[in-house]
Amino acid sequence: MQAAEYLHEAIRRMRRWLVWAALWLLVVLILPDAQAESRHRNQDGVRRREKRWRDGQGFIWTSEGRSKPLKIRLVPGPKGPHTPAGTLTFYRNIPELQSSYSVIPGKQTQCVYRGLTMLDLAVWSPSPCVTCLCSEGRVVCDEMTCPTMHCPFPATPAGRCCPVCMEPDSGLSPELSGDSPVPSHPKDHIVPLTQEDIQRIVWREEEEHREKERLRRKDEARKKRRRERKEREERQRKMFEEKRREEEEALRLQMEKEEEEWRTKTEEADRRQQEEESRMKEERRRKEEVEQQKEVKEEVEVWLRGDVFQMPSKEELLPPPVPTHPTETDELKEVAPGEEEEEEEEEEETTVVLPAGCDISDVSMTCENVHLIYFPPLNIPELKSLSLEGNNISSIPAGAFNGIPNLEWINLKKNKLTSAGIDPKAFMGLKMLRRLYLDENLLDVVPSDLPSTLQELKINENKLRGIDENSFQDLSSLVILELEGNLLSEGNVDPRALAPLIQLSYLRLGRNHFRTVPQGLPKSLLELYLENNLIEEISETVFNQTTNLNMVSLRHNKLDETRIAPMAWFNHRNLESIDLSHNDFYLVPSYLPKSLVHLVLVGNKVERIPGYIFAHMDPGLEYLYLSFNRLDGEGIEPESFFGTYHSMMELCLDHNQLIHVPLGINEMTNLHLLRLDSNRIRSISEESICDPDLQEETTLVALRMENNYIDAMDVSPAAFSCLRSASSVVLKPQKTIQRIHRTRH
Repeated sequence: MQAAEYLHEAIRRMRRWLVWAALWLLVVLILPDAQAESRHRNQDGVRRREKRWRDGQGFIWTSEGRSKPLKIRLVPGPKGPHTPAGTLTFYRNIPELQSSYSVIPGKQTQCVYRGLTMLDLAVWSPSPCVTCLCSEGRVVCDEMTCPTMHCPFPATPAGRCCPVCMEPDSGLSPELSGDSPVPSHPKDHIVPLTQEDIQRIVWREEEEHREKERLRRKDEARKKRRRERKEREERQRKMFEEKRREEEEALRLQMEKEEEEWRTKTEEADRRQQEEESRMKEERRRKEEVEQQKEVKEEVEVWLRGDVFQMPSKEELLPPPVPTHPTETDELKEVAPGEEEEEEEEEEETTVVLPAGCDISDVSMTCENVHLIYFPPLNIPELKSLSLEGNNISSIPAGAFNGIPNLEWINLKKNKLTSAGIDPKAFMGLKMLRRLYLDENLLDVVPSDLPSTLQELKINENKLRGIDENSFQDLSSLVILELEGNLLSEGNVDPRALAPLIQLSYLRLGRNHFRTVPQGLPKSLLELYLENNLIEEISETVFNQTTNLNMVSLRHNKLDETRIAPMAWFNHRNLESIDLSHNDFYLVPSYLPKSLVHLVLVGNKVERIPGYIFAHMDPGLEYLYLSFNRLDGEGIEPESFFGTYHSMMELCLDHNQLIHVPLGINEMTNLHLLRLDSNRIRSISEESICDPDLQEETTLVALRMENNYIDAMDVSPAAFSCLRSASSVVLKPQKTIQRIHRTRH
């Protein structure tokens, strides 16, 4: 393409130079005739005419660019063999005159002719009958041929090679005869072109312009056709791609629809099966009730244990009521008929006056949120339960409970009680009180002289500033103690304060300011809750006496794996549940109790599960929660779960950075729940979750793997062969990544 354009440009330039050469020849030929005619018409002087000829814009092009027009005149030279008439004489700065040729910028090659330097393609006439051209450093000259004259009196002036027509009565002017060799002014011998010459030149330029325009339009039409062809091909390609994508989308939707229908059918079948099983169990239970005529417990398989860190029921924690010897008032007495009638008359005359808004039912009285500002005077001896929650009571006088001495449960939550407002002997007369609730008041010390029969005491959300040695004196029957949300710390709690609580099983000290586990914990303690404190370490001796401890909650503290003493709880035989959520652990801590069953490490910074860390546990870890940590593809070793293959029931590894299913999961023969959702898993192999060689009955009930990068189309159905039903697998939604769709033919 470039070679063709270059050839076309060379032809166009050569054609232009030939036109200029012909014009110069025409000027040289008509110069003598024009001079004779001009002198004949005007005897006083040669009529001066000017004609400006421009090539394009009338400028001379040099190697430095466009310059001012170069003025050229043809004048007769001096006589002599070496200076013929017609030699080019150059003038600069002559107004309204320009050269009759132009040099196109490009390769500049000069010619030297008789001492004059001519640019490449310059044309000049060294003599009247000779025209020369500078072409690539060489001078090429051509002798012109004189035209045939058709006039009665042709004459050949001196210094001219061709004759001119003369009128009969005119003689040769001195200039034509060669008597005046040099003109008097540089402009005297400028010969203009005729109108016909100008018209021919204009026609040639118009023809050349039309040819250029034709070629340009032809080139544009060719480019347009090429561009339209490319656009047509691009549209066809896009239509093909769009059609292919639509087919793939339709196929995907169809497969999803079929999968959804299959899942719906499976879920419906499972639901019907469960309903049938429930109905059969209900019928069986009813038959057993009819046949045995007693209560039986239905044995239910519990496969989702959930959060074991919950307060147990009061019936489980509270010991059975201690039988007491009958008092004189309880013994049956023989009374005279008259005395019995008198007592009945007194009871009829006695009327119970209740405060406004209060309600009494059987042996329970409720006065909640009725805006009481003082303790109401009551005289109901048979009353067992009293609730005054949500009032504005600020004090309890000494004889407040004289009329209700048989109370077993008092609820004084959400009042404005202060330690100074409670009389020291206010609770002394309550010989049967078992439960006392004082939550959300303004107490700064534990009330004194509480009944020794008390089994449950709650003073949460108060302003307790300390517990001294005598705070719980004589409370040997206390089983449940809750002191959460106060200002307690190891500095203001006496190590001997809990010593009298020889039956204490349940202790809550959360939302206080402890930096270490408090000293002097009772030996009878079963559950300890210390969440939301500032605990930084666990010493070796703090749990030495609590050999019966079963559950410890230390969530929301500042513990890490280096601040737990190796022997702090390693040898405990009853400690089954530990909650270490929301601390600063980077590793699963070592030296965990041998008896541990339930371990919670949610919301830490755990990056690795060391190998064999659960191997010493007997019978083995059953519940492991590691959600919201930093486990990645290298954080779980092949031996990390060693020792849990036959015991693990629930494993939660969701919201981590796992890139594949951890090794060892397919060996867990008793696994019921597995959570791997919200990770970075991209694929599931056939053996990563289910072991195809395992011959035992499958136990996996629920599997969650949503919010990963898994393409459900790439998962083999055999990967979930160990699940009881397909509806137990949650795979949607998944995070989106750029995938290359395979074209199905």
